[in-house]
Amino acid sequence: MRDDPRLPSSPGFWRSPLRGPRFTSVLGLVLLVGITVLFVTGLVSYAAYNPDLSRVNDKTPDKGILGFYLFAWPTNPHWLYRLNQGVHVTLGVTLIPVLLAKLWSVIPRLFALPPARSLAHALERISLLLLVGGALFEFVTGVLNVQLDYVFPGSFYPLHFYGAWVFFAAFLAHVLLKMPLALRNLRHLREEENDLVTPRPAAPTVSRRGALWFVGGGSLLLFATTVGQNFDGLLRRTALLAPHGGGDPGSGPNGFQINKTAAYAGIDKAETGEEAWRLVVTGPAGTVRLSREQLAGFPLHSSALPIACVEGWSTSDQWWRGVRLRDLAALVGYDADDPPDVFVESLQRRGAFRSAALRANQVADPRSLLALYVNGEELSPDHGYPARIIVPAAPGVLNTKWVARMAFGDL
Repeated sequence: MRDDPRLPSSPGFWRSPLRGPRFTSVLGLVLLVGITVLFVTGLVSYAAYNPDLSRVNDKTPDKGILGFYLFAWPTNPHWLYRLNQGVHVTLGVTLIPVLLAKLWSVIPRLFALPPARSLAHALERISLLLLVGGALFEFVTGVLNVQLDYVFPGSFYPLHFYGAWVFFAAFLAHVLLKMPLALRNLRHLREEENDLVTPRPAAPTVSRRGALWFVGGGSLLLFATTVGQNFDGLLRRTALLAPHGGGDPGSGPNGFQINKTAAYAGIDKAETGEEAWRLVVTGPAGTVRLSREQLAGFPLHSSALPIACVEGWSTSDQWWRGVRLRDLAALVGYDADDPPDVFVESLQRRGAFRSAALRANQVADPRSLLALYVNGEELSPDHGYPARIIVPAAPGVLNTKWVARMAFGDL
């Protein structure tokens, strides 16, 4: 069976003259750098949610030692999450042609017989299966998340988190096994014979250099049609592959990108009206109920901060105006210079982040606001009227809209 050219287990079945160790090694080194950056930025993004702060933020409560690196997410620089997630999503999409080309270049090895020639070879084959399966799983779920298309079972957060650790463990094992060979292949100008070089090459239709240019061109095209989601104006319209890139958020002070609309969140205008809506703030000094008019009578402060979402899109800095979170903490019995954590609840009735917890350092930052206005105008319903949270460097889902309750205290 191994020598029957009609079967994929035969080296003669795969006839493309492009396959070879140098071609595979070039793609592998690109992925080595790119996937390492993806893994690091993915872990950093996970830490930004502060999953060890409160169970409400923790979508992977059984993570155990995998949460060893978690830390209090900083508020400086204020564009930190915007940069991290923009790199993570844009790079992930850009690497898709490289990943597919790499998988194509080594596909003969997936069908090679016998399945294992030795214990070491068996371990290598297992790591290769985990590597291929993990790569496809991570890239597919990541792209579906960017497209807001949750067709996979379960929540994206634990699936992508645990999948990343499995994939990166296999990736690291593969790198340790193959790095010496990859570097040797790149140093030699003459192609060495190995199981990737077909004994029955078909007539070439493109050179290996041309194939690499083709893969690079595909990556460049995906980059050009994705990166615009990190910018406002005309550049956002170039983000054809991003669900937030082609929509028109409208014009005027509230005319910047949103994620969930008030209609999607089930926000009823009757419950956000001046007569009905009250912000409930609790702390050791008791409970305070405040109307929007009363909040507008507090000393108001302004902050220039972006909105950045896990799907990779972000806005430029918007001018927010409202009451500092630390001043609200002082209102219910805390020192404004040393406030505690806060648990925030929204009027939104469904969704994974209708409530969220913020750390004390986020509350203490003078730029952290319960915003009432943006760019000189009242918040629109889609941007969180009557009031929303805005915190520097925080993921967009932690900037809770349509705020109803705030409970200050150690969480």
